[in-house]
Amino acid sequence: MSGPAVFLDYDQAALDAAYDQRNWAPNMEQMRTRLSVASERARAALGEPRRFSYGPGAVETLDLFAAKASPAPVHVFIHGGAWRAGAARDYAFPAEMMVAAGAHYVAIDFASVLDVNGDLAVLADQVRRAVAWVWRNAREFGGDPDRLYVSGHSSGGHLAGVVMTTDWTALGLPARIVKAGACISGMYDLHPVRLSARSSYVTITDAIEEGLSAIRHIDRLNAPLLVGYGTLESPEFQRQARDFAAAVAKTGKPVETIVAQECNHFEIAETFGNPYGPIGRALLKQMGTAG
Repeated sequence: MSGPAVFLDYDQAALDAAYDQRNWAPNMEQMRTRLSVASERARAALGEPRRFSYGPGAVETLDLFAAKASPAPVHVFIHGGAWRAGAARDYAFPAEMMVAAGAHYVAIDFASVLDVNGDLAVLADQVRRAVAWVWRNAREFGGDPDRLYVSGHSSGGHLAGVVMTTDWTALGLPARIVKAGACISGMYDLHPVRLSARSSYVTITDAIEEGLSAIRHIDRLNAPLLVGYGTLESPEFQRQARDFAAAVAKTGKPVETIVAQECNHFEIAETFGNPYGPIGRALLKQMGTAG
């Protein structure tokens, strides 16, 4: 090490590198372009999605790609982008697989943390309200509110963890509005993130660290969970996933770990739309639509 340890055996430079995907995915920009092109293909095949507002803010919208039959299960996806980038439009690519399997596919738009003074609580509130809106309105668009599934990747994986450990009764809803969830390549303990260079644009206070670290609220988890990561991701992202899954398993609650061999952070995202890929296959199985 070149400096004193700030977390586990990481010095500051190593911890910063552990939370910077550019250090672990040399094809990052290529993969982002591939996902965008795949999303364009999905829209060409399925048509433009229906757009709904789940709240009063201009960004508080979601895209719905509808299944052909109803009532159908609903899969809600929360995109990544280090909490500061990304849009639902760029994550349409899983829609073809979901619709072909007989499920509605919903991709959520929410604020960039850069536009809300670094406050992750705003993003958490938005994705919770979006999921609640889908549950409340599922029957209106042919969805089955009793078969609502949530997944997320990267910072969206973090937010999916927040959704899965939400006390919905405190929001005036039934305790279990989500039937099952998938947290892929996310962060479930914000303490090391707070110590990293991400703190330059994300304000992680004691309250945010405690409230939005899913691993600290497993008591609220009341649905089966998938936790996934790629073997070419940073060791720290892999540790976050393993520790979260192990903590859930220790409570006896249902959890499955998906390890995507030879996939980096962005390559595993691509498999969300592949029924034969590690994540796509697992999501379809989770919904009971595989095969």
